[in-house]
Amino acid sequence: MYIIAIFAILTVILVIERMMKLNSLLVNKRDFTDSIFRMVVNGDIRQAISHCDSRPSPLTNTVKAGLVQALNKRPDEEIQVAMDASVLREMPKIEGMTSFLAVFGNVAVLAGLLGTIMGMIGSFRAVSEADNATKAQLLSQGISHALNCTAFGLLVAIVAIVSYGVFQHQIQKTENEVVETSMSLLNLVVANRDKIKD
Repeated sequence: MYIIAIFAILTVILVIERMMKLNSLLVNKRDFTDSIFRMVVNGDIRQAISHCDSRPSPLTNTVKAGLVQALNKRPDEEIQVAMDASVLREMPKIEGMTSFLAVFGNVAVLAGLLGTIMGMIGSFRAVSEADNATKAQLLSQGISHALNCTAFGLLVAIVAIVSYGVFQHQIQKTENEVVETSMSLLNLVVANRDKIKD
């Protein structure tokens, strides 16, 4: 039970940390892209870069990497490479230690099963050594301990694995948004190169 309790505490801490971190890294994609694309169409790349600096996140940092290259009048390939490199730098920030939730879920199940087996072994050992008056009581205590371990382990595993699934969905969605927005920005910069102000 104590081992499962440790993994339960670690799971709760990691879930709270991931929720806070992901909320701090997300920006409203629609508002951000509308603002940035309007600035790019007007040729005001410096203002677009300042807008990215005002709200650091994986999306804004990736877009900023491309805008800096566009401001320096670098070729399209270098703009794309800069944004691709930024995506590679930013993704670990989004993912963090999310994969540990899957590990905690699996270990909680195994620890629950181990507790069940140990409870059953202990109850049968106690029954074999006890007198007839206390056998039923010792057997029920051992079975109760075993089933509590199973239930607690499964509860922790369900919370950890469901949280892992939810965070993975959110991470994948964010990664897709960053890649999609960087490609759209590249196309927009290429189409409006002649409007870029020095």
